[in-house]
Amino acid sequence: MIQVLQSENLCVRYAGNMAVSDVSINVAAGQMVGLVGANGAGKTSLVNALAGWSRGMASVTGVVRLRGQGIEGLAAHERVARGLTLVPEGKNIFVELTVDENLALVRPPADTAGRHSFAVADVFEFFPRLAERRTHKGAALSGGERQMLAVGRALLVCPRVLILDEPSAGLAPRLIADLLSRIRLLVDRGLPVLLVEQNVKAALKVVDHLYLLERGRIVGQGSAAVMAADHRIIEAYLGSIAADGTQP
Repeated sequence: MIQVLQSENLCVRYAGNMAVSDVSINVAAGQMVGLVGANGAGKTSLVNALAGWSRGMASVTGVVRLRGQGIEGLAAHERVARGLTLVPEGKNIFVELTVDENLALVRPPADTAGRHSFAVADVFEFFPRLAERRTHKGAALSGGERQMLAVGRALLVCPRVLILDEPSAGLAPRLIADLLSRIRLLVDRGLPVLLVEQNVKAALKVVDHLYLLERGRIVGQGSAAVMAADHRIIEAYLGSIAADGTQP
């Protein structure tokens, strides 16, 4: 299996305080990999370090590889040019522009050889609700529609791998299931995704492999089936297992 995104012994410190400690993860071609943990576990610090977004007093050490090549010395925009795209949590669209205008602002890289190429028509295929709302301003979109638009914008830069930081934040359960199922379609079409989630139950339904992060360290990993049976996942995120073995 071809490894698309890897970290080795990645550490992030803020003013001497360790936020991420010796984290090694792998995202392979054709995989949707989940990274879960409670608030403050270090999830955002980790993905920001992967994408070169670490700001302020952050000190980052360790190795980050994209398709086998070290990129830890590259700036964020250089990593995007290589094919590593992060959709951060929160405000990531232009609310005063329409859906069409938000998408039109994105310019693909000059060289897309060997990369997943997406056009606006593809974005509307994956997210048909955006096609229906294409003349509406971002401010008029629902939370789920804004997330779809943010992902759509990211697709237009033709990523080799896509990192999504808490895409379900603030969404109703029905919208979470719909959004994640559509992201899963992207993976099934060949785009590897690293999904950062606090909603572990939702993540387990769509990921192939899951990492559990606690206090900046990876404390467990495995397939979705294995991690769904992990006592730490059950006790902290899923609740007790019923007598018939099913989970709530």
